[in-house]
Amino acid sequence: MSVQPPLDVAPAATFAALAELPSQDPVFYARQYNNRANVPDNPVHMARWAADSALVRAGAIEYFEDLFYGNADSPLPATETLDYFPATHVADGTRPPLVVFLHGGYYRALDKRDHSFVAGVLMRRGVSVAVINYALCPTVSVEAIVRQATRAVAWLYRQADILGHDEDRIFLAGHSVGGHLVTMLMTALWPKYGAGLPVDLVKGGLSISGLYDLEPLRRADFLQADLKLSNADVARMSPAFMQPATRAPLITAVGELESSEYHRQNALIRAAWRDNAREQIPLPGRHHFNAMDDLTREDSPMMRALLGMIARV
Repeated sequence: MSVQPPLDVAPAATFAALAELPSQDPVFYARQYNNRANVPDNPVHMARWAADSALVRAGAIEYFEDLFYGNADSPLPATETLDYFPATHVADGTRPPLVVFLHGGYYRALDKRDHSFVAGVLMRRGVSVAVINYALCPTVSVEAIVRQATRAVAWLYRQADILGHDEDRIFLAGHSVGGHLVTMLMTALWPKYGAGLPVDLVKGGLSISGLYDLEPLRRADFLQADLKLSNADVARMSPAFMQPATRAPLITAVGELESSEYHRQNALIRAAWRDNAREQIPLPGRHHFNAMDDLTREDSPMMRALLGMIARV
């Protein structure tokens, strides 16, 4: 079996004062991170995601499903696919920007088809959207998922001429552990990852209720059973303790009704990435399963912030 090279990411920084955990009790983390238990009607919200996603796919002038972003030697090729939604109403002679969306599910659940709904407004506002899939734990490790996300974004950069988006305006958005993937990709040293990739491949990111320190997930038994995170994994894949590769802006949001740990995680990345942190989007009355709702509203603060970030590049 070949050994994977280390992740090509910016070196770790030291934020020891910020890393203090609020508890040593695993029960605390199980309670804080069990979003389904904390939001008992979560099936209603996830059913809404699926229904809204089906409507977006049905209403799209065109979209491309299950595009393969992997390599010829990909160990799990069926998981390395993405759905691509081209922008509508693009000005003549220009290419639209691209938002790459990374879904949540604690690395062990959900699918890109559950999240097509994020493309609806953006397509109408002249932005193309790619929603990517990745393999799930425990079949693969969290590090393997980070590598897949990196491969997907690199593939989208290289396929810009064929797909029609502007390779110089690629942005990321993600929810929950998708926010972790957004920030990990913002630490990526792209020229080391592949020839011809620019250092500033990612022009900005939006993270909704994201996770940036993996140590609490390691301590939550119901997650660790599948994630199997080691101390070394936490050290190498906690973006709050890593350097962003560029000054690309990061917009953050966290639902008012999220657990205190989600608010702590949000504060952690904003304190650690001061040069990158931009708007903090308030989400009053929102919990983990409706925190993304503003992505479906043209005039929401989140959508205005995202479109504003894109317009500034």
